[in-house]
Amino acid sequence: MNNPFFKNKGSFKIDKLLKLAGIKNNNKFNNLKVYDIKDLSIATDKDITFFHSIKYSDIASKTKASFCITSENLKNYLPTNCKKIIVDNVLISAAKITKILYPDAVTDDFDISVKEINKTSFKKIVKFGKNVLIGKKVKIGRNCSIGHNTIIEKNVIIGNNCSIGSNVIIRNTIVNNNVHILDGCVIGKKGFGFFPDKKSNYRYPQIGVVIINDNSEIGCGSTIDRGSMSNTIIGKNTYLDNQIHIAHNVKIGDNCIIAGQVGFAGSSTLGNHVMIGGQAGISGHLKIGNNVKIGGGSGVLKDIPDNSKVIGYPAKDLKNFIKENKWYTKLQY
Repeated sequence: MNNPFFKNKGSFKIDKLLKLAGIKNNNKFNNLKVYDIKDLSIATDKDITFFHSIKYSDIASKTKASFCITSENLKNYLPTNCKKIIVDNVLISAAKITKILYPDAVTDDFDISVKEINKTSFKKIVKFGKNVLIGKKVKIGRNCSIGHNTIIEKNVIIGNNCSIGSNVIIRNTIVNNNVHILDGCVIGKKGFGFFPDKKSNYRYPQIGVVIINDNSEIGCGSTIDRGSMSNTIIGKNTYLDNQIHIAHNVKIGDNCIIAGQVGFAGSSTLGNHVMIGGQAGISGHLKIGNNVKIGGGSGVLKDIPDNSKVIGYPAKDLKNFIKENKWYTKLQY
């Protein structure tokens, strides 16, 4: 999918790109060109990617990228046709290259293109409240409503039969059909992408989008960050309660139910038919399987296989938790 929200400044000759990013390179690449930066799984032979953790070694071994920023101890996992760029700090180097290719993604400046909805063509087809602002090239489907003081920024796509509450901000987002976004949500802002450096914290430009699929609901006061490199995705028929935070690159499957004040760190994946109790926390880069149930207040620190029931901090198998905590059984009656 072409990104409608951020303009790619490529192509660059790879040697020039590395020089602009301040990355030392002793290899000769014969002025080969790079058109984009993408993650390992979707990069093509026109792209540069990065590989920073052995956890992604299987994906790295299959990448089609022409170039990969990586470390000395990981380079041998990459295919022979992928040219390795060895650096001390993979993530900061990747961030610097992303910043050159997508300078508009570094900050989250407000959209100066917005107009009052009653001064746009949507005034005839959308039910709307007071002080609604709409950006350029926004698309809104049939039978939609938008509440008071809501801002829909440029290029956002909203499908048919959607309701957007009051005091909502939506940017860098694709909303499919029959979606309900309740009051006070902020969707599509940049994620909390910082990498510590010796001198300061380096922000990673967030060039992904948010995709909310059909028949889903986002509860009041929830925040969904756009992806950093890939997209943040909410599956079909998934319901989020109030005050939930979804960090960048999180992918939530279909038919999930997530109670209030649950927090997701970046790049974790949930399967289908997952249920999570209130105030649970999900650490980053985890895989939660299908049909998993996570008890309220749990802290999930590792992957959870399909059909599991877990609770506690750290989250553990429900049966083991009950054996170790007899007081919990008494609370159930």
